[in-house]
Amino acid sequence: MNQEEAEIVADWTYPEPYQFYDMKADEEDYEEFISPEQRNPHTYSVYEGDALIGFFTFTPVEGEVDIGLGMRPVDTGHGKGQVFIERGLQFAEEMYAPKAFTLSVAQFNTRAISVYEKIGFVKVREFMQPTNGDVYPFIQMKKS
Repeated sequence: MNQEEAEIVADWTYPEPYQFYDMKADEEDYEEFISPEQRNPHTYSVYEGDALIGFFTFTPVEGEVDIGLGMRPVDTGHGKGQVFIERGLQFAEEMYAPKAFTLSVAQFNTRAISVYEKIGFVKVREFMQPTNGDVYPFIQMKKS
């Protein structure tokens, strides 16, 4: 992901209740994402034609790959998530050849959890995560 793409993604705003995922909702996360020096070097932009429609961040950890992702707000909630994630996993399999994938999702986001379960992720644990100025319940999921 280049700097221009990071700035575009960082400006995305989601409708309620998903505004929780706005980059600017958490100053520390925003600064990390927007900074070329701090941004994870395994962050990739996703395009459909000429349109930037999302991103993936892949963090290799002990043979597994932890995934962070985001879709352009206008594309969420329209049945595009499953293909988006499957293609991201396919890319990550080729790049990293992990034993498993992990991800964390806010507990309220049942829409995303349902998509993750459809492609084989299972709930591993629930935990409390400090973010956006408070602490929220999250679910860690895994796909072997």
